[in-house]
Amino acid sequence: MNRPFRIGAGAGYSGDRIDPARDLAERGQLDALVFECLAERTIALAQMRRQQDPAAGFDPLLRERLRAVLPACTRQAVTVITNMGAANPPAAGRAALEVARELGLPRLRVAVVTGDDVLAWLAAHEVPLLDGGATTASLAGRIVSANAYLGADALLPALRGQPDLVITGRVADPALFLAPLMHRFGWAPDDWVRLGRGIAVGHLLECAAQVSGGYIAEPGRLDVPALEDVGFPLAEVGADGDAVITKLAGTGGRVDRLTCTAQLLYEIEDPARYLQPDVTADFSRVQLREAGSDRVAVSGAAGRERPALLKVSVGVREGFIGEGQISYAGPGAKARGELALRVLEHRLRVAGLDRLEHRAELIGVNAMHGAAAGAWRGPPADTLETIAAAAAGDGRWQRILAEPDEVRVRLAVRCATRAEAERIGQEVESLYLNGPAAGGGVTQGVREVLAVASCLVPRDAVQPAVEWLEWVR
Repeated sequence: MNRPFRIGAGAGYSGDRIDPARDLAERGQLDALVFECLAERTIALAQMRRQQDPAAGFDPLLRERLRAVLPACTRQAVTVITNMGAANPPAAGRAALEVARELGLPRLRVAVVTGDDVLAWLAAHEVPLLDGGATTASLAGRIVSANAYLGADALLPALRGQPDLVITGRVADPALFLAPLMHRFGWAPDDWVRLGRGIAVGHLLECAAQVSGGYIAEPGRLDVPALEDVGFPLAEVGADGDAVITKLAGTGGRVDRLTCTAQLLYEIEDPARYLQPDVTADFSRVQLREAGSDRVAVSGAAGRERPALLKVSVGVREGFIGEGQISYAGPGAKARGELALRVLEHRLRVAGLDRLEHRAELIGVNAMHGAAAGAWRGPPADTLETIAAAAAGDGRWQRILAEPDEVRVRLAVRCATRAEAERIGQEVESLYLNGPAAGGGVTQGVREVLAVASCLVPRDAVQPAVEWLEWVR
């Protein structure tokens, strides 16, 4: 088959917009639409929801996303592939059938891919953690989830069954895109060069709008047209693995060498050795060439033999964070906020909590830069014009150096118990009558901390399987 394979990105994370995916489904003339919705901690949070409700544990927006795209995708024979199964792919598959029934679709064939959950295996084996020198035994009693990153090879049996929808749990992000390319073009599992090129395509698309103008805008410096309506990207991929990254006509955003370069380097430690379950990809010789308006040709990726081990993401309970916030406004707002922080620091010492990890800050003043806040941020002294503007009292720089007329105090403390964490917000609220003048707008909250550890396991620790579900009207 000589025509390019058209594959779109329907989501770059769990809370992503839905309208651009609907647009891709309806106008994209796609062969496949991929929803990548799992971050490192997402699956651990989903596992906790599943423990509370056996029917839960999949992406909370799964039904809404499928309602938006399934009518067009089933009508146009677009295969939908997603990791929205999270901690409970079978339940996600059943939810998909319910959506098909609600929509009155004539048919929906769903492939549910499982096997990434290695919690039971990890309980019976001790392996080193990738950071810190400890082993998984050091996490005993605190592990919530353990999910191996499956590769495209786990999805291929599902794609061979001609599904309308493939639902998975943890799969390496680019592999969601690589799998349909391998299936369509018949790439061998040891065709390392083409697999490396497929991984490059997947990596460019996996964060959705991040390659089409999202997250890069700097007004006046890096402008992005119609960012409010940014379009999600798609790729036109040839049988050799080279591709063109683009977006739909009439959508906002931009696709150019800059956006593609930024995404290509995103989360890459060594461009020549990008470890994936299917291949060790090599991006060191990738060429990006602008091939028209919002069109970038991608070539030159390569690959070598895949790693012997699979990475596992382990969700670990790490206590609680207690937080409280209060606002001060008007003349002297910063001074009153600083006094509030001193009061809170003393209260932590009284409660014996001052040695716990904590942040005490004024949002908008030092919350981002800490001790470095307040350093000179005036105009660069590289031209007579900017020096003269500063000396003349240019209003832009006066505003930068002026005292803020409103601040928001924030105290957050990592605690071992929920009771300790609840006290943090209570101390902030007590500033209403026991703190500086005119505080208001208190909020307080407690959240459990889920950390993520990583380890490597042998490939035989995972046993991928496909479960078939079908709705026929």
